[in-house]
Amino acid sequence: MSGRTTGRGGPVLLGVRHHGPGSARAVRAALEQCTPAAVLIEGPPEADELVPLAAQEGMRPPVALLAHAQDDPGRAAFWPLAEFSPEWVAMRWALAHDVPVRFIDLPAAHSLAGGDDGGPSGEGSGPSEDDGGPSGEGSAPADEDSGPATEDSGPIAEEAGAREAGPGAEVRIDPIGVLAEAAGYDDPERWWEDVVEHRGGAGAGADALAPFAALAEAMGTLRDTYGDGGHERDLVREAHMRLRLRAARREFGDDLAVVCGAWHVPALAQRTTMTADRQLLKGLPKVKTAVTWVPWTHRRLSRRSGYGAGVASPGWYGHLFSAPDRPVERWLTKVAGLLREEDYAVSSAHVIEAVRLAEGLATVRGRPLAGLTELDDAVRAVMGDGTDAPSSLIHDRLVVGEVLGEVPEGAPAVPLERDIARSRRTLRLKPEALERELELDLRKETDAGRSRLLHRLQLLGIPWGEPTRSRGSTGTFRETWLLRWEPELSVRVAEAGIWGTTVLSAATAKAASEAAGAAGLPEVTALAERCLLAGLPDALPLVMQALSDRAALDTDVGRLAQALPALVRSVRYGDVRGTDAATLREVATGLAERVFVGLPPACPGLDADGAAEMRGHLDATHQAVGLLGRPETGRRPGGDGLRARWTGVLRAVSERDTVPGLIRGRATRLLLDDGELGDGGAERLMGLALSPGTPPTDAAGWIEGFVGGGDGGMLLVHDERLLALVDGWLTGVPDAAFTDVLPLLRRTFAVYESGVRRTLGELIRRGPATASRGPAGDAPDAVVPGFGPGLDRDRAAAVLPTLRLLLGIGQHGFDDEHPDPTRPADDLTGART
Repeated sequence: MSGRTTGRGGPVLLGVRHHGPGSARAVRAALEQCTPAAVLIEGPPEADELVPLAAQEGMRPPVALLAHAQDDPGRAAFWPLAEFSPEWVAMRWALAHDVPVRFIDLPAAHSLAGGDDGGPSGEGSGPSEDDGGPSGEGSAPADEDSGPATEDSGPIAEEAGAREAGPGAEVRIDPIGVLAEAAGYDDPERWWEDVVEHRGGAGAGADALAPFAALAEAMGTLRDTYGDGGHERDLVREAHMRLRLRAARREFGDDLAVVCGAWHVPALAQRTTMTADRQLLKGLPKVKTAVTWVPWTHRRLSRRSGYGAGVASPGWYGHLFSAPDRPVERWLTKVAGLLREEDYAVSSAHVIEAVRLAEGLATVRGRPLAGLTELDDAVRAVMGDGTDAPSSLIHDRLVVGEVLGEVPEGAPAVPLERDIARSRRTLRLKPEALERELELDLRKETDAGRSRLLHRLQLLGIPWGEPTRSRGSTGTFRETWLLRWEPELSVRVAEAGIWGTTVLSAATAKAASEAAGAAGLPEVTALAERCLLAGLPDALPLVMQALSDRAALDTDVGRLAQALPALVRSVRYGDVRGTDAATLREVATGLAERVFVGLPPACPGLDADGAAEMRGHLDATHQAVGLLGRPETGRRPGGDGLRARWTGVLRAVSERDTVPGLIRGRATRLLLDDGELGDGGAERLMGLALSPGTPPTDAAGWIEGFVGGGDGGMLLVHDERLLALVDGWLTGVPDAAFTDVLPLLRRTFAVYESGVRRTLGELIRRGPATASRGPAGDAPDAVVPGFGPGLDRDRAAAVLPTLRLLLGIGQHGFDDEHPDPTRPADDLTGART
């Protein structure tokens, strides 16, 4: 290795480990000592103009430089920077001292245009520090599995970037692992922490450049032993760095400081000709790029996120950098505070004992400072009572952390991103790295606006929030979202910018495009629902036209029935959100009529799988018709006629012998629930279905359709006549057919709750009660199956105050102390006086 790595006779080469607090402190000390005329940093040169933004008050790390191809925003790369990244410290030092900053890595215009050979690698596919592979400086176009973009290697741990040279050999090595092994360590991370991260800064009068000289010598020895890696991409990058270094020397002189991955230091100190370096860069592909700052998170700096050069504990490294004095005591105080928030019984005495134990373990193990291993052991023994219960909480919230950076408003951004930012401020929605639940009441203007924004972003492929089931209310005026801002969403925003400059215009254009290209009717109905949820009045007519065209041509009853529920939900959402859903209602009604016509001929002759699928369509259509035909104020008449026609369809299906028993039983149950069978209607249809001439498997299917589901058991509990029919049929099943029927019956009754099954067993064991054969109430002492004889009036009267409150009876002028003289109290209990 030739050339000068440190000293006043030439540029000072500061080899670092990216995202290392020890390297960051050492870089700051070296810059204070050298006071260079310019600082060169490993990174894309296109970002030179963005450097002044790092000094603005609104910039808060972790952040990342985002570069993407202008014609294809999906081709993108990130250069993450944390508060404890040496590159960030060097940049902030230069801005504070009015020193120019230049980025010297291969331009993003070349790295984003690269292909598989020598081009950047996709997220998660690049090597990590552990396997010693070099990190790529960009990301190839992302596929659906790898995400929209990747973190770049610069700044990334390039010291882990060597390959073992040799004829035909492409074996990657880990330089840190080799140095750790030479020092007698079996854990490279532990060696690096002991040597660099846990060591204090240079003392007064100490040479701040000495650690960099030692590291440069070690990397030079490794490159001499294992070769320079032989990877074309690294050779090209190093050639470009040397060219940029020469240009900076011509502009600023030799008084320069270069901050780069330690693995590159020998290559930058090497004497080469400008012609040779330019030859390596000749003919590289190139694309037009745009570069900006975007927020980043500690979680995405973690190696567990798939980041090739990530660190295992970004939260811990941030703590080491921000609290150089007494880091152990301050860390355990943070842990105690977190555990107290989670209702763990942790006192100051626990903190004191944990500090003593951690420091004692570090001394016994020969470490200069207690590391995470010792701290975890101390927390487990002192604060966790010997268990690992709090370990995952501490790891997620502190060791990794959920810190989300911020960038100033002046950072370059596409118009769509600026419109999203304006909408967020108006609606008071703040991006957060930690997942949180957001409850919305659509009756409130602000919450309705939030809902529309989140739905529009989802339509654009920007999943800032995911809708989830509400735990408090099931009303259509309630929505629940899980919000979490991920750095990749910045790339999604850039991609969605092709559809428009505002969220509304972009979502409208995207919906119109999807409507024109939708393959089937269910896709168009789902799109109509999304347009209504997102509040896209200009897109809805186009979607409805596409829906009408496809509904007129589609003859498959299954697809029609599958499309109907989403369309009816859209009608309901229109009611809640104040949207004119008249067109939707007309299309939904026409679709329902076509289902009514096509359903009965489609049911006969179905096999078991087809019958199960058709049963689902039957349930979905029944629910949709119930909502569509519900009488509402201001609605035109016709709902009752729709329900009547659907009742006729169910009757036809329930009485047709060629229809599978599963579907006939389900149609009978739906008719019974709607009160359309009359007295003895269910018993008559069940008697026909369970008659001796019916095949046992078909009869078992009828039972599954009729009493299947969670509420079927309660029907049998409270109607002993139906239970007696099932019991009589089951006892008469021939032995030869019983084994075929048993799985079907077990599947039917297994979904009942244990209490329902136990009650059914008691009723069967006791046998049918004669008093329950007649209508309820024929005799005062009639025994209702499952209940005791008679009425306990004292117990019934105890619930009357609460019942009156629920029914609002007190609002009509009477209560417990002033009863209504015209209404007996027994009326509330259903008992006769």
